[in-house]
Parts: sequence; C-alpha cells; structure tokens
Amino acid sequence: MSKETFFRRLADGLEKTRKGLLRGSAAALKGKIALDRSALEELEMQLITADIGVEATATIMTGLDKSLRNSDSRQLEPLSVLRRNMVSVLIRAEQPLTVPEKKPFVILVVGVNGAGKTTTIGKIAHFLQQDGYSLLLAAGDTFRAAAVEQIQRWGEKIKAPVIAQNPGADPAAVIYDALQSAVARGTDIVIADTAGRLHNKDNLMEELKKATRTIRKFDPTLEVEVLLVIDAGTGQNAIVQAQRFQQAVGVTGVALTKLDGTAKGGVAFSIAHNLLLPIRFIGVGEGIGDLQPFDADHFVRALLELRP
Repeated sequence: MSKETFFRRLADGLEKTRKGLLRGSAAALKGKIALDRSALEELEMQLITADIGVEATATIMTGLDKSLRNSDSRQLEPLSVLRRNMVSVLIRAEQPLTVPEKKPFVILVVGVNGAGKTTTIGKIAHFLQQDGYSLLLAAGDTFRAAAVEQIQRWGEKIKAPVIAQNPGADPAAVIYDALQSAVARGTDIVIADTAGRLHNKDNLMEELKKATRTIRKFDPTLEVEVLLVIDAGTGQNAIVQAQRFQQAVGVTGVALTKLDGTAKGGVAFSIAHNLLLPIRFIGVGEGIGDLQPFDADHFVRALLELRP
C-alpha cells in the first residue's frame, strides 16, 4: 500500500476521533475567529475527551499557548501551531523496528485477547518479508485452538513455516522448538504468538515470563522485541494494560491496532507521553497491507485532516 493510500485510510479511520477533537473549535483553529481563553479551554477539554490523556494534553496546551502568545497571532493559523505541538509529543514514539544482524531476531507478541495479536503477527510478517527477511511463526497461544489455527492460516497465506503443537501444550516449549528450527533453517526472524488470557491475570503474566526465560535460556545473546498489541478503541484502559505487561515482561514496543472507526485514537499520545514506549506499527483495517510503521507527523496530519 502506498503512503498516500495509507494516509487516506488513516484519516478516514480517525474521523470519529477528529470530530470529537475539533467539535466547536474548528473555526477558531482555522483562524476564522479569535482563539481566546474560552476557546483554548474548550480545546483542552476536547483533547482529553479524545483520550489524548491529561498529562499529554497539558503539554500540548502549554506549547500552543506559548506559541500563540510569543508570536503575532495574525500571522499564525492555530491549527498548524496545534499540529506542531502535537507532533512534538508524539515524535518520541517514532522509532521504527530495526532488525539486528544476529539471527534469529525474536519478536515476542503480547497483549490481551481481542486486541488483534494474531492478525497483527501475520501483517508484520508480511511487511518484513517485503524487506527480504525470512520468517518463521510460532503458535505460542496454545490455550486457544482457534489461535493456533489462525497462525497456521497466516503461515499458508504468506508462505512462512509455522511451529505448532497440540492445544494445551506448553507455550514455552513451542517457542523453544521454533528457535531450534529457525537456527537449523538459518531463518532471520521468529515471530511468536502468546496467550492473551488465562483463568487469572497472574497466571497469564507468569506464562509470559516463562516464555522470555525460555528465549534467554536458548541463547542469552539473542535480541528480543517484546511487542505489545493495543486495541486503540480501549482508550485509557490500554495504558493500564500496558503497565501490567511492562512490569511483567519489559515491553519494548507497541503496535496500535483498530484505528479505523475509533473515537479514542488519541491514546497514541498517552503511549508516547506516559509510557515512553515506541509505537512500531499502526493498523487501520483487516487487509494484509493495513499495517504500517508509525509516522508521528502523518498521524497528526491525518487526525487534523491536514495533507502532508
């Protein structure tokens, strides 16, 4: 998918978030009426309502207010100033996934059920294949037979081998087998699925810790990306989820999914500002090409409907 097409898809997907964000403020932000204190307060509330978060909103509003006070407001379009300040918050999260030379590079994909973990794995695998990397998938969510089947279907679709065992098997054993197979084949990257729900959260986190220990036991020099898949529609609840996963397994990056149609796309700002985590990928649909590396400026432009 071209960047232009993806931008259009992203802008369409963020329409609900945009309408909430600009409701009542659009004319003032476009410089058609005065951006007075009342308009700034209204904008601040709309940023919070769009799930940008209190702390990130405060940072954006401070920058906006400072820029407008220190310049001739007649020469500025407030919407452009707002864009620059929003990008300044998000830019810290713009850190693309890089593949190290040592093989295999392991991407351990974590997240709650329903966030789009397994589908995201397939899309990331396809994306990395386009860059010439060889892939192997590990069906580590052995607690759901449907998850194993879904990974296997993705493997068939993108022509990548899948290591799987019977439902209920030890997930760490599946990952260990996948690493052995990857070394034998000379595979560049192993992408491993993990469970998203067990009968209690403590058990889930223990299973994930076991998976990370297994990778270290196999080869402590392997580089591992612990990629947390977050459903943008869960809004600020996603931040609580991320904190739990971060404490358990040391998340190193985020894939933000289901941005198409959500009114809570602003959660990307909380991820960048509060969690200080890189957003590796964003997803805007179910298609194989509907996942792309995160670009802070494009995201904000799509949110505000300002073309690049």
